[in-house]
Order: sequence, then structure tokens, then C-alpha cells
Amino acid sequence: MGNGAGTVAAMDGIHASIAGLDALFVEDAALTTGASTGAEMDVLQRQYEIRLERMAGVKQVEAQLAAVKARDAAEAIEIQHARTPPEASVQERTYAEMSAVEEIAGVLTISSPAAGALVTQSRHLTSLPPAMDALFAGAISWQHAKIIADETEGLGPAGAAALVAHVLDPNPTRGAAAGELVPSRFRTRVRNWRERHHPESLEKRHTKSAADRRMECTPDRDGMAWLSLYIPAHQASAIWNRTTALARGLQGPDEPRSMTQLRPDIAAGLLLSAGPALTRTAGTSTAGISTGQNTTGQGNTSQRNPGQGNPGQGNAVRTHDDDQDTIGLASLTPSDLDDSITAAATATTDHQAPATAEYENAGGNGYADLGNVPMPKVDVLITVPVFALLGLTDEPATLDGYGPIPASMARKLVANGAGSFYRVLVDPRDGAPLEIGRTSYRLTKAMKKALQLRDGKCTFPGCNNRTLDNDTDHLQAWQHGGHTGISNLAQLCPKHHRLKHNSPWEPTPATHNEPPGWTSPTGRHYKPEQPDPEPPQWPPGLLHAEISNYQPADKSPFEHALMELLTG
Repeated sequence: MGNGAGTVAAMDGIHASIAGLDALFVEDAALTTGASTGAEMDVLQRQYEIRLERMAGVKQVEAQLAAVKARDAAEAIEIQHARTPPEASVQERTYAEMSAVEEIAGVLTISSPAAGALVTQSRHLTSLPPAMDALFAGAISWQHAKIIADETEGLGPAGAAALVAHVLDPNPTRGAAAGELVPSRFRTRVRNWRERHHPESLEKRHTKSAADRRMECTPDRDGMAWLSLYIPAHQASAIWNRTTALARGLQGPDEPRSMTQLRPDIAAGLLLSAGPALTRTAGTSTAGISTGQNTTGQGNTSQRNPGQGNPGQGNAVRTHDDDQDTIGLASLTPSDLDDSITAAATATTDHQAPATAEYENAGGNGYADLGNVPMPKVDVLITVPVFALLGLTDEPATLDGYGPIPASMARKLVANGAGSFYRVLVDPRDGAPLEIGRTSYRLTKAMKKALQLRDGKCTFPGCNNRTLDNDTDHLQAWQHGGHTGISNLAQLCPKHHRLKHNSPWEPTPATHNEPPGWTSPTGRHYKPEQPDPEPPQWPPGLLHAEISNYQPADKSPFEHALMELLTG
């Protein structure tokens, strides 16, 4: 439980923040009455700045008050436990805690589940003093604190402490501090570290999670609904990239729909288009279903023996011209089927399509094919450590726009789905990519991919727009002496690309492995969200010590020639 000194320090911080807000209100009132305006003062500009400063002050006070609420919620449960007699049974202690949670819900006017979540998060955060200190100081928001609580779950005390120490590290070489990142980007930074340092390997955790893959449909207002998929990350990225590419291809002066509207239209069109007809090899014995009679049978196509069956487990689907076969809440209409032929709907368990001859002999059909998810062939950008690619280590790969993925997933993508490769040289000591430059205005495809690896998204503060949607912009214009090297380039989404050229927002210089920061029209500087690379994992005994102590010398003539070849 909290001590008196901690309470006093917390309240002193809140009082200081309130005093700062009060001073801004006093200054604003003076500007409104004209009591403190000088001849050279731009009143509207200063009033605009005051609003921004007040919002920043309110954000700090909100974080400090959230810290007080979190600590009180955790301590209320502890006090309730202390009030419970030592000889009380487990059931009595459980109901005592439930009673406290319900009372917290009533005081805060929130639901019981919400109060339970608040208590769980608060108790977890109070076990991580650096996180609570940052929240009390207003350095992070309650949303940031909740992310820390969520992502440290299951790590154990030592792992959770290490994660908090890393993500709250104020080291300026890492770019934007934790509280300067929007929550979604902060979660990405936290999760990337967690995936690499979790006590259980990413391979094992992915295998468990993949078994829970599913599709969900949630009704919404105004005749709309949400359709969501919980699937492996590489499949989700490929689907997103493919629908985005198709949407870009449809855009034009006569296309009124936006990219946001085109993506769901394309996805719906692909899913609702007429499926393949059910076919089989002549003479193949199959299992049939007659939906008109609501019976199933086991045998060849000329038999109609009543029995039990499941259309998804070795039984084919059959309809008549005037009926519709219902499978759960979905249906296959006669236009989707060949009603003169039946076949077995057999799918392989490893999600790989069998050979054509074996498939036909097994009574395969077009709809069974739909259950075999192919390896993505569209533009999916992954960074794979070479030793993980060779199977010598299980170091996670990085999927562009997502984060760490299992090494086995990356190896399958490279083996079955990769249409082209881009070799990116990285520093073996810290994992930072090395720059590739160019002396002409036009970018090579390799340079665009390298820029995607560096930036990962639109570089404008708080923007989450993914790489496939982004433009490549010269930070210093080509006509003003800017070169076409990665250190003078940045990704910008179309919205922020236009804003850059039509407002006083200015990018700060970038480097070969760090994206640019930004300076706002009022002079506020927003640090870049820099990559957080780690040294690659080396197989045991493979020159790790020598590489760690290696100091690069000047480039040899061969290295100069190699760089000239790579940069065109």
C-alpha cells in the first residue's frame, strides 16, 4: 500500500500541473481584455498557442489523476483482503474481493467487467514502479500504461521489469520517447520487444494461436456490420496488400469511390463471386447428400441410403434446381453448383492442396480447394535473418507493417511465395540496415524496398498509414540540391504529402537508418519513431565474439566497387 511520502509527492505534482494551467487561463483572459497586448504581439497567434499548451497541460493532469485512480483501485483490494479474517475460507475471500470490485464499479459508474479490468491492470501496474512513476509524472498516458499492463502479462516479474526498463528508456538515440508515441505505435514498439524476449518461443505461441483462427460478424447500426478475420499475420498482410493494389488500379477520374470504400467493395466482390462448380472424376465413389429429402448416404452416386453426415467431413453437397442447400447459416445456391454431379468435399489437414491426380481420385472439388489457403504471392515484405532463413536459429523475422513473425513462417513465405528477393546488408553488431544511395532522381525498386524497411509507415507524427499506400518524398527538394539517397527520402501518405507541400510543417534531416522528425508551424518538434533493431542471433560458437569486437576500417577498393554496383 502507498505511503504518506508517495501520496504527498503525487499531490504536489498535480498541484504544479494545475498551477500551470491556471497561469495560462490568466494570460488568456488578459489577452481577451487587451490588458497585456503589446504593439508587436500577434494576439491570435498567442491565443492559438495557449490552447495547445492548455491541452498539453490537461493531458498531463489526466495522466496524473489516472495514476491516483489506479493506485487507489489496487490498494482498495489490498485493504479489503487485510480486513478479511486470516481464518476465512477461499470462498469468503473471493466474495470479499468481488464485493470490492462491485463497489468500485458503482463509485466510477462503470460495468462490473470494466471495474474488474481496471483492478487487474492497476494491480499489475503497481507491481512495476517505473511504469507508475512515469504515469504519476504525466510522461505517459493511461492508454500507454494499459498497454504496458497488457503486454507484460505472462512474462514473469523479471521479464516484465526488463520490458518496462527498455520501453521507458529515455535514451535519446532511440528517437521518440514512450509518451511521445501515439498508443498504437507504442503498442507496436512494446510488442516487438515482447515477441523477441518472451520466455516461450514465438514458434510455439503462434502454433497455439493459429488453432483459434476464426471469422466473426458483428451487426452495427444503419444496416451495416463488421466482418473480421483472426488469421496468421502473413495472410492478413497479403490480403490487405492485394485489396489495396486492386483498389489503386481502379482509381481514376471516373471512379468516385475512395480507397477506404474500394477495399471492402473489392473484398466483398471476390468473396461473393460465383464459386467453382463441383466436379469429380468419372466413376469415383463418393458420399452424397440430398438436401431436398434432408438425408445423407454413404456409397456411390447412384445410392440414396439414409444416414448421418457432415458436409464438411467427407460428404458432398447436392441440390436441385428449385432448392437451396443450407450449411449452418450459409448456403450454396444452384447457380454455384453442378447439380448433375456430386463429389467429396475433402480438405487436407495441413492446408496444402494435394497433387491434381491424387486430388481427383479422392473425389476433390472446387469448394474443397477454397479451404486450402495458398502461400501469398502478392507483395509481402519480410526481413529474415540469414541464419534463421537457413534454419540455424529460430530468430523471428519481421513482417512489414506488422512486426515479428515466426522464422518457420518466413521460411515458408520465401520457399513458396516469394517472387523476388532484395538483399539488405545489416550491421552484424546491432542489426541496423546499411544505406544504398543513388545519383539520379528516379528511385530503383530496391531503394523503395529499403525505404519501406527503414520507415515502416508514413513518417508524419502519429500517422499509421502502411507502406503500400505511401509516396516517396525528397526531404530536400531535388531542384534545391537534394539528392536521391535514402538519407534524403521519407515515406508520406498522400494526405501528409500534400500537407507538407502546402503548410509550414517541416521535416528534420533523416539518416540511412533513421526516419525524419517533424517541426510544427508553432515550433514544436516531434522526434522520429526510430527502428529498434537488435543484434542478430548467431549459431553457437560462430565468431560472435570476433564480430562484436570488430571495428570497421575504411572501405576497400572492392567495397567501393560493390557499392557503386549496388547503387547504379
